[in-house]
Amino acid sequence: MSLSKYEVFNTVVESGNLTKAAEALNLTQAAVSYSIAKLESELGFPLLIRSRSGIILTSNGERILKYIRMILHWDEKMKQEVASINGLEVGTVRIGAFTSVCIQWLSKCIKQFKEEHPFVEIKIFQGDYEDVDKWIANGMIDFGFITLPSLQSFETIPLKKDRILCILPYNYPVSNQDKIRLEQLENESFIANHDIKRLLKGTGITLKQSFDIIDDHAIVSMVENELGVSIMPELVLQGIPHKLRVLSLEPEQHRIIGIGALSLKELSPAAKKFIEYIKIQIDSN
Repeated sequence: MSLSKYEVFNTVVESGNLTKAAEALNLTQAAVSYSIAKLESELGFPLLIRSRSGIILTSNGERILKYIRMILHWDEKMKQEVASINGLEVGTVRIGAFTSVCIQWLSKCIKQFKEEHPFVEIKIFQGDYEDVDKWIANGMIDFGFITLPSLQSFETIPLKKDRILCILPYNYPVSNQDKIRLEQLENESFIANHDIKRLLKGTGITLKQSFDIIDDHAIVSMVENELGVSIMPELVLQGIPHKLRVLSLEPEQHRIIGIGALSLKELSPAAKKFIEYIKIQIDSN
């Protein structure tokens, strides 16, 4: 069976519908539909359930997807090895990351990397902690930025200890203190997203939650407008102009940001090289 059918199927799953997949692959929707139908015919069972809202994997499709991604991964790795033998640098690196890493680290790193390796394509998949864990586990990405220790059985590289800070409205009555205990916030309206709730869970303290907001910047804005208080990783707050009180937590809380992959040894040459750029970028900060 042609690997092009595998690529089409994987792109359809990533895109969520045939139209977006066709655009990404520079094919007609009819060609994409034909490729999927051909693959389903060769395998002997349906892979996708089509609906007006998009596509859903069948149970057999879910079972087959991980093997197709494994085949595509090894095909990509072989192409990069062949290119390296011939003195060329080509390929694609798929990376999963949460917002603060995308803003603070990846943009600069990708620019530097592309200047020296213009024929290597970098694809970024942005999501929260659980999204990145899921993408690594199902082979959708080569590696991802995660918090350590990981609940998954990934191979990991620790990168940076990132402090967790408390953000308060500017006029919050804290005198001249530069530290605060989470217990002092128990009666305050607390603004959180999924990642913050995960960080808070590690403290063993339960705060009264008033707002559940997805975007980090939206949380900062709501705190600025005196709608509540929150906690944030220091990396998120870097470079954000804000009128807030930012205090350290007592005792100090932190997250460890690292890289996770199913197998660091089996990463493609381009992915391994990009990780070296990331390490240099972080060490220079």
